[in-house]
Parts: sequence; C-alpha cells; structure tokens
Amino acid sequence: MRSVGVREFRDKATSMMGAGETLVIERHGVPIGFYVPIAAKDRKAGRKALGRLGAAIDDVLGATGMDGEELAGELARPRRRR
Repeated sequence: MRSVGVREFRDKATSMMGAGETLVIERHGVPIGFYVPIAAKDRKAGRKALGRLGAAIDDVLGATGMDGEELAGELARPRRRR
C-alpha cells in the first residue's frame, strides 16, 4: 500500500488507478481517503468486498461503542511509522 498526497493523486489519478495498487490518499500527512482497486470484470466481487468492509466497520463500532465520526477521527490521527 502506498501513500500519496491529495494533489499528486488529483494530478495523476488515471495512471495511479491504472496501476492497480491500493493507495492511502493524504492531506498534510493525514489520511483522508483510500483507493482500493477492483477489477472492472469482477464487479460482483467488489460489491461483496464492500459489504464485508461495511460489516467489519459495524463490528468495530459495536465492540468499541464508538460512532462513525469517532472511528473516522481515530483513523485520521497520524501514526508513528515503524
């Protein structure tokens, strides 16, 4: 997974998305979004993957008692790189 700045992503989105790698899109070093490629030929698998992601988020929210905004804030906090 590669991190890119929002401006770089905007300027090079077509080639980056064509490369097929997962990207973390950052603004000032803080993640603001993700690009996770799904092959156009496999839209059904993509919908299933998004369903699993939604279920996983629901599980985290239920287990922690957080709401969606709190979880988003946790994910946006800068982390120390190992």
